[in-house]
Amino acid sequence: MKTILLLLLFVFGATAHGTAQIKSTLVFDENKAEHLYRFAFSCIDQEYPNKPGEVLGDDSYLAPPRLQHPAFYGCFDWHSSVHGHWALVAILNNFPGFHQKDSIWIKIGKNITPENIQKEIDFLNDKYNKEFERTYGWAWLLKLDEALRESDFPKSDTLHQNLLPLVDLISAKYIEFLDKLNYPIRVGEHPNTAFGMSFAYDYAKKYDARLAEKIEEKALQYYLKDCGCPLTWEPGGFDFLSPCLQEASLMMKILPKKEYKKWLKEFMPGFEKNPAKYLEIAVVTDRSDGKLAHLDGLNFSRAWCLFEMGKALNNHKMIDLGIQHFNYSFERMDSGEYAGAHWLASFALVALKASPNPSVGE
Repeated sequence: MKTILLLLLFVFGATAHGTAQIKSTLVFDENKAEHLYRFAFSCIDQEYPNKPGEVLGDDSYLAPPRLQHPAFYGCFDWHSSVHGHWALVAILNNFPGFHQKDSIWIKIGKNITPENIQKEIDFLNDKYNKEFERTYGWAWLLKLDEALRESDFPKSDTLHQNLLPLVDLISAKYIEFLDKLNYPIRVGEHPNTAFGMSFAYDYAKKYDARLAEKIEEKALQYYLKDCGCPLTWEPGGFDFLSPCLQEASLMMKILPKKEYKKWLKEFMPGFEKNPAKYLEIAVVTDRSDGKLAHLDGLNFSRAWCLFEMGKALNNHKMIDLGIQHFNYSFERMDSGEYAGAHWLASFALVALKASPNPSVGE
């Protein structure tokens, strides 16, 4: 009887001082990869429905998406197509023996050709569309190139070289824009400055010193003096990003740990000790509504921020809360609604790759 009691105390984390929180786990295994790859694989060459984001200069701009954006015409919009390509490369990087690897490389290779990328460059140099996809799509493009650079597949180097002229253009545009942007954009959707800078910084600190230096400079300018972020105001009804967590995650990458802990206590007082007090899982009421489906993305993006911060601070409460957010939306992803299916796999994958547990395929 005594042995059974001790076992129960161990399993449920009971101590002489109270009950400890049970730590959850989240593993990126091939079953999850199999589930997620289908969403991106089916949509990167699905042209319609499509939501163009360009400015029309005259009648000649009225072209089908496959002609206007021959590299990234699928998945409903340009940025979703870009991160659909990233999702497929990310899966192969984690699971080199993935059973659909040949089909994936063939499909990606048809899109990322020198001719197609040149047309994308021409479009971004068009006088009416110089700000196209600023900065959300730009950040995802850098993330795609990061994945291609870090792939061991021979085909990835060719695709990286094909993509590189567009990457160089985006990097230059990013630096130019940050130089002009005096104030950060603190919203829960695409223009969020901290989100784009965080993704771009992950890429730039390894492959683009000028961009990395600019992001460090502007992050300190925008965010160093911030305090009392109104986390309890979140989420907004259409959010797929948390303004507070995106900023906190970015600054974790920029500041030394000691300085970051001090900054975080001012920025989100009490959060480090009890994150669940300030965040509840976002509930989606209608996954056929593209804007309401954003909230599934919010759960995934919150998860990856909580994982990044939790690992850096050795904070299991943040990690456990991230897992709860991830599981809620992952279990409901396969709703059959294209409003979420065309993009949510990428967000789920970012969260999985940020989780504290290694993937089974590594």
